[in-house]
Amino acid sequence: RKMTKANFVSGIGGVNTPAFSARISSSHALADATATDVVFNTEFFDVGSGYNTSNGIFTVPSNEGGKYFFSVNVIFQDGNGNTSDVLLYMHSTISGSASQDQIARFEATSNGAIHTQNELSYNAIIALSAGDTVKIQAYADTNNGSATSLQHGARNSVFSGFKIIE
Repeated sequence: RKMTKANFVSGIGGVNTPAFSARISSSHALADATATDVVFNTEFFDVGSGYNTSNGIFTVPSNEGGKYFFSVNVIFQDGNGNTSDVLLYMHSTISGSASQDQIARFEATSNGAIHTQNELSYNAIIALSAGDTVKIQAYADTNNGSATSLQHGARNSVFSGFKIIE
């Protein structure tokens, strides 16, 4: 577009919508050595109504296909220090084809290591079409079969995404 005063007043480009950001606001236990869907159950915002707080799935709304930026940050907790391996997965269904990709991992060098808190983060840009879905899964393995939890409240464990202006 031609650079004029009117263009600057009305804006150039577009808007980064749909867009969402959600956090875990209550206890979220993980069974030992089991990939579990993470439901970020409280939204900071959800422009376009693509994120579902009851199942943790972002679904690209109709007519909103394009490139999307996603960010996730999760804090794993085990007060007894039994956690030896934690992983994050991004599970997507794109054009009807499901994929579970390991996106972050923290593994102790031995089962004797003591880790009471581990933080994993990941950012990605993914091309999506209307109806495609994205969700986050977490996995924790402990030395004694005990459960691990995900830290909740404030902005400790957050999943966000938005459509990139093209």
